[in-house]
Amino acid sequence: MKTKRVLVTDEAKKIIEQLRETHGELMFHQSGGCCDGSAPMCFSKGELMLNETDVWLGNIADCDFYMAKDQFEYWKHTQLTIDITKGRGASFSLEIPLGIRFIVKSRLFSEEEALDLEPIHYA
Repeated sequence: MKTKRVLVTDEAKKIIEQLRETHGELMFHQSGGCCDGSAPMCFSKGELMLNETDVWLGNIADCDFYMAKDQFEYWKHTQLTIDITKGRGASFSLEIPLGIRFIVKSRLFSEEEALDLEPIHYA
């Protein structure tokens, strides 16, 4: 079985389901660190315009997860886990009105995992 590049906690899955009930299909993009630091941001599917500079890393809770190509170069050796924390972020991400925000936790892939990663593709 291929090693996943992005995972999601059960707590974050519950919030994703709640947001899906209100907003329909969703997508994620790992922001590059402008206003809200480097944060996973949740949008209604299609709300964020993607192009050839965005990399698809996988799917979490039935949501595609993307990252900018230049940022991926720094993160390509890590597995991301999307979680939540209390506190309001300063972004346009859909969970912000709930008083929580998505956060990313990361760890380096082991040598064995790095040899069998799920493939990426460009948007």
